[in-house]
Amino acid sequence: MDKTELLNGLRKTIQQVLKAPYYQKKLAEVGIFYPADVKTLEDFQRIPLTEKEDLRQNYPFGLMAEPLEKIVRVHASSGTTGKPTVVGYTREDIKLWAQIVANSLRRVGVTSNDVIQIAYGYGLFTGGMGLHYGCEELGAMAIPISGGNTHRQLMIMRDFGSTVLCCTPSYALYLAESLEEAGISKEDLKLRVGVFGAEPWTERMRAELEARLGIRALDIYGLSEIMGPGVAMECLKCNGLHIDEHFYPEVLDEEGNILPEGETGELVFTSLGKMGFPVLRYRTKDLSSITYGTCECGHTGWSMQRVSARVDDMLIIRGVNVFPSQIEEAILSVGGIEPHYLIVVDREANLDTLEVLVEVSPDSFSDEIRELEQLQDKLKAKIEDTIGISARVRLVEPKSIPRSEGKAKRVEDKRKKIF
Repeated sequence: MDKTELLNGLRKTIQQVLKAPYYQKKLAEVGIFYPADVKTLEDFQRIPLTEKEDLRQNYPFGLMAEPLEKIVRVHASSGTTGKPTVVGYTREDIKLWAQIVANSLRRVGVTSNDVIQIAYGYGLFTGGMGLHYGCEELGAMAIPISGGNTHRQLMIMRDFGSTVLCCTPSYALYLAESLEEAGISKEDLKLRVGVFGAEPWTERMRAELEARLGIRALDIYGLSEIMGPGVAMECLKCNGLHIDEHFYPEVLDEEGNILPEGETGELVFTSLGKMGFPVLRYRTKDLSSITYGTCECGHTGWSMQRVSARVDDMLIIRGVNVFPSQIEEAILSVGGIEPHYLIVVDREANLDTLEVLVEVSPDSFSDEIRELEQLQDKLKAKIEDTIGISARVRLVEPKSIPRSEGKAKRVEDKRKKIF
């Protein structure tokens, strides 16, 4: 997409969002009353950022750009920190979403011959429905099993001959573990591709999932405020997630300045072509970088690096910024342990403390105490070298850390409970 096409697409989105009184006021504050007032990308970049709180303040339907009789679907966030953020879709939006997801799946070799087990949650969460409609658009067989009921997941996976698994990476890990416990080997299955998203995950986690499930593990990215899953997805080259042409990305630093290609900052997206709930310059809180170019797979356009962390997930411990993904990377680089962990942050005598509980593998658990102590010391040193501050490490028994059937809970911050 050249600059002229991009500007035309941005103007069309502006024309659509101006149907919402909130955006009328917001754009007027920077002198934009009509789409034609945006003559350059610099003009567009004067538009204030849209934040999650803006959606909450206009709850539930204040940012819809079409009358409610044209809105055929709504989705919403969980609302765990306040009112949920509600988004709407017209019939045309649903068709576009299905096409976007289908195109992403085609890029990784998924065809109408595949059997796709969708273990993302169905309902107000966009994950299950987004993949579902993309699969049907592709002509593949969709199994809408949703999350949970792991025993049934395993039965369906084997009996139905599932070839593609869609879920969070943490739940995929739990399924791999459950398969091993049930005596089902990866050779007993037809799985060949995993489409994993909804939470940050590391390259070492990819290697773990590929080894234990015998698949290609691929990252998919999206969020309900922009569209849902399918905003970006890896191809088989795994050199970044290719952003669909219906979304315009920017990356900003902490002061809101636009960063050049390749530099890491907060992802910001503008939807192009969405009718029911278009957004301008939406802050995702996800940290990544973007580049423009042509991939070996043939895709030309913007690509983003895998989300390294979320701004919301960042822990400030003794003045140091720490992300759970850093600790995961350190844990998975040490042998003899399982990729299940819990980060516990507390405050003792006005000083922040950091403890990491890590499961040992069943084989290591039977080792002598001295060997376990050496493993613990090795892991402690690796974590401290990675994050730059001291941490307690406690090895715990296999299966003692709770498993997740959705997004994994990796952090328990007890400091928040003090006030």
